This record gives sequence, C-alpha cells and structure tokens, in this order.
Amino acid sequence: MDDIARFEMFCKLRAEIRGSDNHLIVGIDIAKDKHHAFFGTAKGQSLWRRLIFTNDLTGFNRLIEQANTLMTQHNLTSAVFGMEPTSNYHKPLVHWLTEQGHLAVLVGGKAVKDNRELLDGRWDKNDTKDSANVADLIS
Repeated sequence: MDDIARFEMFCKLRAEIRGSDNHLIVGIDIAKDKHHAFFGTAKGQSLWRRLIFTNDLTGFNRLIEQANTLMTQHNLTSAVFGMEPTSNYHKPLVHWLTEQGHLAVLVGGKAVKDNRELLDGRWDKNDTKDSANVADLIS
C-alpha cells in the first residue's frame, strides 16, 4: 500500500471516529507483562476506567470480552484499539488484534507526552491515566 492510500485511509478513519456515536475507543498503556486499558466513547464519555490484562492470549481474550460487553451495553458497533508502541511489547497484541479483524492503531510517543501535559499539566507517568490519554488521542 502506498503512502497516498494510507493517508486516505487515515483521513477516512479520523472522520468516522471524530464525534461518533458508534465507536468504542480503547486506549491501552503497554508494558512488558501487564497492560492497562481504558474504554470510552469518541465523545469523551468514560465507560470503564481500568482493565489490567496480561500480555498473552488469556489477557487478549479478556480485553475483547470487556470490549464486547461494553459495546453491547452502550449500543456501539465498532471498536478502535490504540496504543503507544513500547519496545517490542506491543507487537503480540497488535498482531493478534489485527489477525482477529479488530482495528488497532498506534499513537506516537511525542503525541502521548504532549497530550499528557495538556490534559492535566503533569509530567509523571501513571498507567491508568496514560491509557485514558491514548484513548483521548484516538477520539
């Protein structure tokens, strides 16, 4: 896929998500053994603030179960899973999500850092808040 097609896909996705009533936004803070997930809507509503899941098939299934439950409860039709690439720890999850037909997006580290400072003026890292920060960037 060439750069122009990728950019067009990005623009289409961004237009679909922004302000959508249909999308579940899942922000994930990646770590070596356990990840933290935040679930919200594209309009900024928090649905589930903290899910900790392991970086293995059991944890990945737990993530999807929670996403499916929230999508059913809130009549959402699509989910977007976003994360900041961290070493190689994000690769198994991204690969598995895309293999299962889910939309997984990566957000840049600089954007995460800058958005963290804009949201609440803090410089420190916090797994729960960082997953919400990633979700905010996606929406």
